[in-house]
Amino acid sequence: MLTLSEAVRPVTFIESVKLREHLGLDVVVATETFQHTGSFKFRAAYNLASNVPNDEILSASSGNFGQALAYACRLVGKRCTVVMPETSAKVKIDAVRDFGATVDLIDTNVIGRNERVAQLAAEMPDAYFASAYDNEYVIAGNATLGDELATGDFDAVVTPVGGGGLISGLATGLRRSGSNAEMYGAEPELANDASRSFKVGSIIPNEVEPMTIADGARTISLGNLNWPIIREHVSGFIEVPEADIRNAVKLFFSLVNLKSEPTGALSLAAVAADTDKWKGKRLCVVVSGGNVDPGIYKDLIG
Repeated sequence: MLTLSEAVRPVTFIESVKLREHLGLDVVVATETFQHTGSFKFRAAYNLASNVPNDEILSASSGNFGQALAYACRLVGKRCTVVMPETSAKVKIDAVRDFGATVDLIDTNVIGRNERVAQLAAEMPDAYFASAYDNEYVIAGNATLGDELATGDFDAVVTPVGGGGLISGLATGLRRSGSNAEMYGAEPELANDASRSFKVGSIIPNEVEPMTIADGARTISLGNLNWPIIREHVSGFIEVPEADIRNAVKLFFSLVNLKSEPTGALSLAAVAADTDKWKGKRLCVVVSGGNVDPGIYKDLIG
């Protein structure tokens, strides 16, 4: 069995002259779109699948963690079941199935992800339940990306935020590697639970699953394991309107020649909305993934 460092692909750093001139900033793109299964989630999924003793793993996901976990389980010879909302991107649903996992589609207006997972867990007592973000193996896997970003000597890192698994992992890796870069999270205005939680000092969940175009950020709340790391190491959160998310996807396409999914473009959208905030800093914008339905992508860049 491969170790985590052997299994993952290194992050890709892109220094786009066009993007720098457009923003007027010293900005570097760190993209995980070329990671196995097209997102950073493979780091977490492989670390989890290769370390838990169970032969079967159960999870819930909008898609990126689901397909990463499905592929990781295939690599280590384990079975996998993923609960997914019917509203998930078709390309992600198909990918989870193609990697050999069982997909359990739900209508989130009828039953929540956690409720459905609890039902299945009762039927699968030997399975390990894997949260896509609130899990020690997930955070540790994502921390390897933070280790890699630490080599860039950045003053600030801006990253997409859903359940908090990525930003808490990045913070862990950056700090243990000696980086003092400021950490900022970017999330949709429609799914601003992290921002609201950060302001009041305790986890404030969304009342319902938010229907933002950034489907990877359609989480109810931050994870309990992620929260103390976020409180200690994150400098703030930036809320992004839907129109800005769409525009950032288009900017990546036109200025960087990079295909980003809407969730992955949250970081650029946050930076582009207030360039004065980042003047004089060496800035890293993290692109978490590039998995998006062709029809949706065509509409976004058209």
